[in-house]
Amino acid sequence: MNKLFFFTSLLLSLFLITCTSKQKESNNLNEPTLDNKTAETQNLLKNLKLISQKGFMFGHQDDPLYGIGWNGDSARSDVKSVVGDYPAAMGFDIGHIELSGDRSLDNVWFDRIRQEIINQYNRGGMSTVSWHLDNPLTGGNSWDVKTKGVVASILPNGEQHEKFLGWLDIVANFFNSLTTENGIKVPVLFRPWHEHTGSWFWWGKDLCTADEYKQLWIMTHDYLAEQGVDNLLYAYSPDSQGPGEIYMERYPGDEYVDVLGFDCYHRNNVEGIEAYQHSLNTILAFMAEEGKKRNKPIALTETGLESIPIADWWTKVLFSVLDRYPVSYVLVWRNAHDIPNHYYAPYPEQVSANDFVKFYENPKTLFCNDIRNLYN
Repeated sequence: MNKLFFFTSLLLSLFLITCTSKQKESNNLNEPTLDNKTAETQNLLKNLKLISQKGFMFGHQDDPLYGIGWNGDSARSDVKSVVGDYPAAMGFDIGHIELSGDRSLDNVWFDRIRQEIINQYNRGGMSTVSWHLDNPLTGGNSWDVKTKGVVASILPNGEQHEKFLGWLDIVANFFNSLTTENGIKVPVLFRPWHEHTGSWFWWGKDLCTADEYKQLWIMTHDYLAEQGVDNLLYAYSPDSQGPGEIYMERYPGDEYVDVLGFDCYHRNNVEGIEAYQHSLNTILAFMAEEGKKRNKPIALTETGLESIPIADWWTKVLFSVLDRYPVSYVLVWRNAHDIPNHYYAPYPEQVSANDFVKFYENPKTLFCNDIRNLYN
């Protein structure tokens, strides 16, 4: 089964699904209310469900912004340099946008991030956005966890509530500015308050109660909607502590979440393969059941092995697990240009590059050329 045949079948399936009547959609009790989202955003959700039945999109954080040995080059990508194609999903982070500055916490111009999100939409791909925002109570960064009560301080009646709403106004302006030359508002998968089952961010489990976390999520969701932000899907992405009660303890509710995700990294190179695959299998099995029950796509929202020293990691470690589950996309972290050996996707002549080509050639791994025009 080659990629051309697969792509043709996928387009046909998409046509059949998008021709389904509104009446039939309204009869599905598990379908979330999408009336407040743009048509393009609704189609993105439908496509994520469709794709998960056939394969999964490959994603890479900050893919067109910088890479190994380069920074800010136009139309460049380490992934594209290896396989001749862009990732189907690209991740971007808007940390420090709340400070009203011009650049993100990774020193990238917000205007550039905006343009690359639009570029990715125009080439047929998807963008997902995270937000490593500063600590509004202490002035520290996202990882400033010395002080508890930060979440409580930004909830209604908290001392930092109005300040935080001002931050959300800035975020709303950014999302509302994501429009193409033809005036189409670009749909984005937003992933706020991630890895909250750990305690390395000020919104983590040891820094706030489960109820406070849910209030934070719902407040964020509802306030952005009030500001006219109608182009977001929301991804819920705990860390990999475990399935069941740990995963769902702080879940804000089906009406506030569109995609079930989780973050899980491979640690300790060869010695960590078994533990990594065990975590993936355990949580993805749980998520597959929850996704089916709640009619929501699932995703591996962050993963990777730093510097990828295992030559066949893509096909033997990652794909061998993901092939068992209806995952809509997987995203590996960034290729930092300014931190030695801090990269998660291959570049030309990297030790795993040849295996990544095999990974790319598998009909179940979807890159931009495989899904072009699906979302537009």
